[in-house]
Amino acid sequence: MGGERPARALNSVVRNGISKLCRTAPEFRSKPRSALPSSIAPVMIKIMNDEKSHDAYKPANIAALVEAGGVAKAQLPIAQMFVLAILAGAFIGFGAAAYTAVMVGLDPAFGPVRLLGGVVFSLGLILVIVGGAELFTGNALMVMAAVERKISVRQLLRSWAVVYAGNFVGAVGLAVAFGSTGLLDGPMGVVAAKIPIAKASLPPFEAFMRGALCNALVCLAIWLSFAARTVAGKILAILWPISAFVLLGLEHSVANMYFFPQGWLAASNVSAMDALGNMVWVTLGNVVGGAGGIALSYHFAYLGRSNR
Repeated sequence: MGGERPARALNSVVRNGISKLCRTAPEFRSKPRSALPSSIAPVMIKIMNDEKSHDAYKPANIAALVEAGGVAKAQLPIAQMFVLAILAGAFIGFGAAAYTAVMVGLDPAFGPVRLLGGVVFSLGLILVIVGGAELFTGNALMVMAAVERKISVRQLLRSWAVVYAGNFVGAVGLAVAFGSTGLLDGPMGVVAAKIPIAKASLPPFEAFMRGALCNALVCLAIWLSFAARTVAGKILAILWPISAFVLLGLEHSVANMYFFPQGWLAASNVSAMDALGNMVWVTLGNVVGGAGGIALSYHFAYLGRSNR
């Protein structure tokens, strides 16, 4: 009997911790609390120590939350994963459409204009993080859970494939919807037709490098959003890295899933093969920059063997 009381107390702490995680980390909102994997219990015990604090989570806690989030993502049912991925593709598409609209009548080579476009484009990731959805580029951080063997390589690749396909459906679907609004028949259509031309003209290695640097910033935005305890904090954390990648002219595969169809609906003369070439190199760059540049670096820094 004496041994049962501490066990019940620990279970209570874990349940309370899971409730806290569901409130503060959007990665878990789409999962029933009873279905959350037992492997996240140690994460809860770690973060309970600073539950009363109003400061941002420390990097080591962020690493633990991101790893636990990767486990939860890998265990989503395929249908749920696909629907959430469709939403993410549409959310990024909304940001891309807003970027297109704000560029009407402006010189896209002018730095402050690009910064304004980046602020507007940030809407996409804000909707993904705060609203809850599955984004291929952000899911590069799942590598942290895979390296720790909390999920298998098969689960990781399954998640990436399903989410990539869902993002494509959502982004293309939103582009088709905008094509039916008449908005692309006016000045917005002129801008929409020019965007894919610039993207398709990039040499393969440049597209790859722009993709890698882009997703390093996207994954950093997601990483910083885990540090925040409030919606306002998460929005501010997302705003600057995303604005920076647009300002710098970097390449995001899911955004391009929207930009190319939008361009075709606005009579852009970019060929399907040129678009496919851009998508391949940018996607590979996104994986390398997010999974290799950010996920593995932070894993080594906070979850590697030397930190145990």
